[in-house]
Amino acid sequence: MRSPADVRKVLRRLAKMFPEATCALHHSNALELLVATILSAQCTDERVNMVTPALFARYPAAKDYAESDAAELEALIRSTGFFRNKAKSIRGMARMLVDRFGGEVPDRMEELVTLPGVARKTASVVLGTWFGRAEGIVVDTHVARIAKRLGLTAKDDPGKIEADLMARIPKKEWIDFSHRVIWHGRGLCKARKPDCAPCALRDICPSARAAE
Repeated sequence: MRSPADVRKVLRRLAKMFPEATCALHHSNALELLVATILSAQCTDERVNMVTPALFARYPAAKDYAESDAAELEALIRSTGFFRNKAKSIRGMARMLVDRFGGEVPDRMEELVTLPGVARKTASVVLGTWFGRAEGIVVDTHVARIAKRLGLTAKDDPGKIEADLMARIPKKEWIDFSHRVIWHGRGLCKARKPDCAPCALRDICPSARAAE
């Protein structure tokens, strides 16, 4: 496992590589980000961003989603995959927002995860990106893969990976770390064939060294 000095070096280099990294899902408020994040499950952010302009225009408030026609909502989000389950989650989430939270997206982890379709990862995206609150580290497929390649965890379960990262990475870095690693995963450190040669982490990455 990496030493604290190694972890600091990884964080510094990621910051140099991706100083402007942020959430790739287009949104202008917390509700839009929450809906987009639910849609992003098993779907690319690019595809979600193609769907959401019409979706957000049709349903600007939680009340609109809560009162939406299921078939119409499903048709609008069909291309994101698993559209029936996603529509059910979005409508249920919106009804709970209206009934329990005055139609507003809560800014606390323990409240967000009570919403249908909202698990810890989705809640962490909304808390970190919109509210600027670091209550967890987003562990998507990119973060899980790259954290293991960098020797920051040896676990496979997302919850255990998150626990390892939270224990090793300073809390003030949690939000930016996730964004930067996700950008790195989309650019160089891809699942099938990472492009190690130009990577600024190459000399401190166990996986890159093992591949040489």
